[in-house]
Amino acid sequence: MQLLQVAQHAEDLDRAEAFYSELLGARPVARFDPPGLLFFDLDGVRLLLDRSAPRALLYLRVDDARVFLDRLHERGVPIESEPHLIHADADGVFGEPGTEEWMGFFTDSEGNLVGCASRHPAAG
Repeated sequence: MQLLQVAQHAEDLDRAEAFYSELLGARPVARFDPPGLLFFDLDGVRLLLDRSAPRALLYLRVDDARVFLDRLHERGVPIESEPHLIHADADGVFGEPGTEEWMGFFTDSEGNLVGCASRHPAAG
């Protein structure tokens, strides 16, 4: 089994398209309006921005959550939680053993909370 699609509420598709195009560094793969559907491809998983979808909490894997959130802050994107250590993964439960997972949160153009996470070598 594989995750196919995640839906996220987007009241204004034009605003959401501009925000997510810049955030993801990619253009949408499809738009159907009406009924108000906008699709992005996230490495084989579809992100559906939909006027009628409920709000979801998305987590994006990024190279470095600390740098990523700094860049969003510079663009004026509201940061809800600064990047912080979530888990020191000594045993490799969620990835490479001996790494740390860092996470932070921001608000997208539609008022949805979005998390971003990255893994780094454990601090020595």
